[in-house]
Amino acid sequence: MKIFLTEFVTLDGVSQGPGSPTEDTSDDFTRGGWLVPYLDTVFVQRTSDWLDLADGLLLGRRTYEAFARDWPQITDPNDPFTERMNSLPKYVVSNTITQGSWHPTTVLRGDPIETVGRLKAQPGRELQIHGSTRLGRALLSAGLVDTLRLAVAPTVTGSGRRLLDHPSTPVGLRLVHHEATANGLLLLEYQHVSAAPVGEYEGVTAFV
Repeated sequence: MKIFLTEFVTLDGVSQGPGSPTEDTSDDFTRGGWLVPYLDTVFVQRTSDWLDLADGLLLGRRTYEAFARDWPQITDPNDPFTERMNSLPKYVVSNTITQGSWHPTTVLRGDPIETVGRLKAQPGRELQIHGSTRLGRALLSAGLVDTLRLAVAPTVTGSGRRLLDHPSTPVGLRLVHHEATANGLLLLEYQHVSAAPVGEYEGVTAFV
């Protein structure tokens, strides 16, 4: 399988609490819900199309517990995501829980890079990370993420947890798709490529 990291971010890179003010208030974050004013039918259709490609969800413990709490409670038959989110295989990376409550769930214990690497080697289409910023950042730095999908909202929160805050290693990305919605969201898709040495690009050495 290939790993696809899907994140909703602000212009200043914050990925925390896009859906509501109470979604994620950790570290005293009070500016959640920033994505909601920009939602439109194009965004819903594109994210639904992305989910159609998933053969499984790969999640960190915190995101898993939040999703396991909320998604089974959604009963709207017209919701475009609920049935698929609840029925897809879930893989949660954690050494603190032994079993999941959101079925079907497999707990990946041990070193995350090794366990996810073994899972990635199995046949299939997309293994999708949604939210799970810390896990996504670690796997991106380790070279395990094949594609990064971003929905960038035209807003700046000024605080909150960032997706790409101080990566431990350089990461090279190539833009393969871009689209702007009428409400101003940028939908970007990047493929992971080998990163160029710092300060060098196509034979030109930068002054750093």
